[in-house]
Amino acid sequence: MFDKLKIFLRDIFRNRAMLLMVLPGALWFLLFSYLPMAGTIISFKQYRYSKDGFFASIIDSKWVGLDNFKFLFSTSDAYIITRNTVLYNAAFIILGLILAVAMAIILVELTNRRLSKFFQTAMFMPYFLSWVIVGYFVFSFLSFDKGLINKTFEWMGMERINWYSEPSKWPFILVLVNLWKLVGYNSVVYLAAIMGIDRSLYEAAMIDGAGKWKQITNITIPLLVPVISIMTLLAVGKIFYADFGLFYQVPRDSGLLYSMTNVIDTYVFRGLKINGEIGMSTAAGLYQSFVGFLLVLLSNYIVRRKNKDNALF
Repeated sequence: MFDKLKIFLRDIFRNRAMLLMVLPGALWFLLFSYLPMAGTIISFKQYRYSKDGFFASIIDSKWVGLDNFKFLFSTSDAYIITRNTVLYNAAFIILGLILAVAMAIILVELTNRRLSKFFQTAMFMPYFLSWVIVGYFVFSFLSFDKGLINKTFEWMGMERINWYSEPSKWPFILVLVNLWKLVGYNSVVYLAAIMGIDRSLYEAAMIDGAGKWKQITNITIPLLVPVISIMTLLAVGKIFYADFGLFYQVPRDSGLLYSMTNVIDTYVFRGLKINGEIGMSTAAGLYQSFVGFLLVLLSNYIVRRKNKDNALF
């Protein structure tokens, strides 16, 4: 037993530099991902505040079983928020994957390195913008009175459109805004993967007479499949999570757009703000996590059946 402990401590000391690098991330996950799991019990209780503190509030709150889940999905909006959340995320995953991979390939193929760096920076910058800023940016285009698009329509002799009262147009707007903000960031992963491909493969293909398109379809994309699989599996795990800032700030919380912009996260936020039901909010979070976990297992199983090397586990 002491020999095993001695070997264990020796391995820690030998890898101390690497372990110190991992420590901040491990602590972050411990504090903000694993420890809060104990709080999921609130989803089965009618949470009420207690003067004795948070833990006393949990213990003293009435046990209601699955009532919070029933309340969440018994409303008339249950179908709408679930549909919107899943379909929007499906569009983000599919279109985001295609555009991110395409953008990474285009950047690699640019022969002018300075131009390539400029485009990388230009595409990466929107990721760092707050959704509040993006919301005002979109408003500057879509404002009924002074929006750039309506001003252009007016100049062309066309009627102005009240974008914030036209739900049918917002699926396209939200998908476009999301792709504009995140594609550049996501393309960095694929760009790094492409840069790691052995250049001798391309040289051999050129000697055999393969053009750029043949090189991309027969070398680049097949070698990107493992990265694409992992990134897609991780994204599928969050398919029941919506980007709150996108669906709340960009449509400016317009009630006329709820049929197309209301998702699980915004619905829970509004319910918490109006009713103060923490139990229902916790139930929604547990539901999202559980379904996401099952989807990751299912997706990973399907990928593993096709190719074990491309699976997460």
